[in-house]
Amino acid sequence: MTHKQHPIGSGFNAASTADEVLAGVELGGKNILVTGGHAGIGLETTRALAKAGASVTVGARDPERAARALVGLERVEVRQLDLVDPGSIDAFTSRWLESRRPLHVLVNNAAPPAPRTILRDSRGYELQFATSHLGHFQLTRGLLPALRAAQGARVVVVSSGAQRLGQIRWDDPNFSTGYDSRLAYAQAKLANVLFAVELDRRFARDGIRGYAVHPGVVVGTKLNSSAGADKLRAMGLVDDSGRPIIDPERGKKTVQQGASTIVFAATSPLLADIGGVYLKDNDISRLDDEPRPLTADSIPSEVASHSIDPESARRLWELSERLLET
Repeated sequence: MTHKQHPIGSGFNAASTADEVLAGVELGGKNILVTGGHAGIGLETTRALAKAGASVTVGARDPERAARALVGLERVEVRQLDLVDPGSIDAFTSRWLESRRPLHVLVNNAAPPAPRTILRDSRGYELQFATSHLGHFQLTRGLLPALRAAQGARVVVVSSGAQRLGQIRWDDPNFSTGYDSRLAYAQAKLANVLFAVELDRRFARDGIRGYAVHPGVVVGTKLNSSAGADKLRAMGLVDDSGRPIIDPERGKKTVQQGASTIVFAATSPLLADIGGVYLKDNDISRLDDEPRPLTADSIPSEVASHSIDPESARRLWELSERLLET
């Protein structure tokens, strides 16, 4: 399979922070939307992009709570957006399009913690797939006119190294049988990468490029902390006192380091002529199909061939369209 997963030598590394990546970057006049941009790496992404001059809109299910987290940040506004409510997504996109503002960057960041038992939205769709993929899929499609109007836009989809372990359950993506929270999480993260690949194929000619990002493992975010202290300790993510172990070369990062690859994807001129790729550590990931176990000292996160397979990407797009029509 021919592919574009070749590192480009960005000059940054796993330890780089969002502010370091954005040093010297001027984003004045740019409109950016960050879903879930009020907590964890989403909050750091919002802060760093606004500091660089962008006007940032945060889409949040609870706008009041989000606004409290964003107090003091300039050029940041909050709008109501519930990614498992199709009506909420339609209302958000309609308001944006009515404003006639171009959208230069869309950061699809929001994701729910992995529940131990299956949770579903009002349509009966499995919650992780519905939020991380289907909600963002509907949102991005609804905002295509604003992305086109930017005359050079980027869609950044926050994924995970779990894409390596993921499989799309083509006949049962909502786990009517055989639910496992880890498999559901991996499916959703694989869907994120495939979505970015197909988005780029479809809309690069319109100036819209797609990127999937592995931010690293950031202990302290709601998503990763949901695993519980004992499991985090066994995974080598916290020490015996419960303090996060920071080792960016092994994928264990601070919030500032975790947000860096997101803002790299959103702004780097090195990516001006390439899209449909999966990024990690502020560069394009190399392709790696070697089976690598997850251990306390090793968190495999390079992209696997099945995660960027163009046929699977097209098939997922078509499946997603059907699910939204149901």
